[in-house]
Amino acid sequence: MSAATTAPTAVDARIPLRGHLRHTGALIRRNLLWIRQDPESMADAILMPVIFTLLFVFVFGGSIGQSLGGGQDQYVQYVIPGMIAMMSMTLSQGVGTGFSQDFNSGVMDRFRSLPIGRGSVLFAKIAVEVMRMLFATAVLMLVAVLVGFDITNWPGLFATVALATVFASSIMWVFITLGVVMKSAQSVQAMGFLVLFPLQFGSSIFAPTNSMPGWLQHFTDYNPLSTLADAARGLMVGGPVAHDLWVTLGWSAAITAVAAPYAIHKFRTKN
Repeated sequence: MSAATTAPTAVDARIPLRGHLRHTGALIRRNLLWIRQDPESMADAILMPVIFTLLFVFVFGGSIGQSLGGGQDQYVQYVIPGMIAMMSMTLSQGVGTGFSQDFNSGVMDRFRSLPIGRGSVLFAKIAVEVMRMLFATAVLMLVAVLVGFDITNWPGLFATVALATVFASSIMWVFITLGVVMKSAQSVQAMGFLVLFPLQFGSSIFAPTNSMPGWLQHFTDYNPLSTLADAARGLMVGGPVAHDLWVTLGWSAAITAVAAPYAIHKFRTKN
């Protein structure tokens, strides 16, 4: 075992839980201060929910709404829960690009030279990205109400946000891994696009899947974004929930169980 691997492990072993929590809190504050100094980093969390909501509601809402047995108003009730699912995955990419930038700027080397828990660095990044996602969700719901979405089930809305947060947290481990192993933030963004694009549009987020080709329907059946979007609709506007809820939680647990240990290992051993 190399000294680079042994040293972080020894440091982590000496730090009690209270120390890890204190370090995580300090790093969360550091990341939030960085956002305050660079408010442009919040542009995606503000503009993405606005642009996507207006685009899909006013460009596609009429035609897809008719296929749902209504019109634009019917489509608004369909697409907004799916948009929450989309936000949970799209904004998760930010944790990977942030990690890559910190490594390339030398900030991460400074963190790893300090007597702090290595896990604190990872969990602080995830916590701040979750905050960004929640902010984007609040923006999304504000725009949704303005375009006609009816919030009739507040507990269902909060349950949807909680479920999306759980799923987003699991996906962030994948992007942390990309941020550690890839050489630049641009590479992380490019790889993230290749992952996100088929998962988002090959799902039930924006349109029902019953008109898709059979092979694509099989893909959407196993796509976690479809089950998350369908569970969100059941919770927010009514319909079956249990199956999609448990499948989404299962995906979240499986992704975390595989990606988190690998991300932590790559982070500890990266030179």
